[in-house]
Amino acid sequence: MEKIQLKDAKASLSAVVDRALAGKPSVITRHGRPEAVVVSWAEWQRLRNLPSLGRLLMSAPIEPGDIPERDRTPHRSEEL
Repeated sequence: MEKIQLKDAKASLSAVVDRALAGKPSVITRHGRPEAVVVSWAEWQRLRNLPSLGRLLMSAPIEPGDIPERDRTPHRSEEL
């Protein structure tokens, strides 16, 4: 992923967008810190529609007793 300073991205926005359309996202930096990423619309739609881990877990067909109880025994002695 190419890093480009904000002032340079402003000056060459068309080229930054063309790179994103070619599948090469650009990280826009301000004062050396990453601030934004430019990706193609198709890539944004793909990423936007990925389910979150929380949604996946909430939709899992889990019944009571499917997940074993947590073993809370210590793995080592408390003496050091």
